[in-house]
Amino acid sequence: MIYRHHIAPPRAFTQFSHDLIRHPRLSSDAVRLLTWQLSLPGGAREPLSRTAERARIGACAFTRAKRQLKEEGFVHERRLQGPGGHWVTQQLVSNVPLNDAEAAKILARMPVHAPAADASPQVAPSPRIPAAGAPTSPPTDGHPRKDPGENTSHHPAEPEREPDPAPEAAERSETARALVAALPRLSPDLNRIPRGMHDELARLVSRWLAAGHTPTAVRTHILRGLPGDGTPVHRPGGLLRYLLRDVPPTPVLPDATPAAERPPSRLTTLRECKGDHTQATLFRPVGDETLCRRCLNSSSASASRCAPPPPQRTVIV
Repeated sequence: MIYRHHIAPPRAFTQFSHDLIRHPRLSSDAVRLLTWQLSLPGGAREPLSRTAERARIGACAFTRAKRQLKEEGFVHERRLQGPGGHWVTQQLVSNVPLNDAEAAKILARMPVHAPAADASPQVAPSPRIPAAGAPTSPPTDGHPRKDPGENTSHHPAEPEREPDPAPEAAERSETARALVAALPRLSPDLNRIPRGMHDELARLVSRWLAAGHTPTAVRTHILRGLPGDGTPVHRPGGLLRYLLRDVPPTPVLPDATPAAERPPSRLTTLRECKGDHTQATLFRPVGDETLCRRCLNSSSASASRCAPPPPQRTVIV
């Protein structure tokens, strides 16, 4: 069991609704940023970016937290031109969600001040650094002095253009962007990928494709990294960044099964006959003979015809 003991602070405290602290769609950085702003004095003009610096919230986390607060209606902004032609950004922070019409009515009653010294860099213009020396008046003799050796006929050199990416790299980049855009259809856990992370995820996918992995292999790796026990994914962009950060080596496919040895040809057991033939004649020898059966039979018949008849013996009884 958990026991809770609360001691009310004697001073410097702010009351917040439990719905705000337990908001299901606000991250811890967004809740900290909002509660910090609501705890400031009524006349404070501290922008959200300065609050994020004081709360030690990084740039990416601040951008994500601010977007969540604007989507839920706790933060509204408008940009308008103030006194002296300076453009200022007004930020409205509320402890309850407001729609655009309600926020516009409140912002309309707010006075427009000139950019103060403590305004954020994106609101107040940077001070100009005066040039050294006293100002001088332009010459009035009609033409500027020109060095006789100076040649002004040449136009200034144009800046060198960066070479276009290789066709393979451009095609790989387009494939990676299409793969990242289709990730929400791969799993319901990937439905809320921040749009600001698409370029970063596309660069990570391009590294996988450059290493030899196929888009199917990338999608399979992502599906294997998603929780399979029903645990909800609150930050799908961060999970994808973690899964795609390290590129494994391309798996080596096993060698193809060598083809079965072909049986020896029947011609290898034949021998060419040395007899008198119009064309070469092959035969299958039984031993070391060099003549085919026909030539052997012919030789035997010729030998029998040429052999002298056996001597006759006369028997007198």
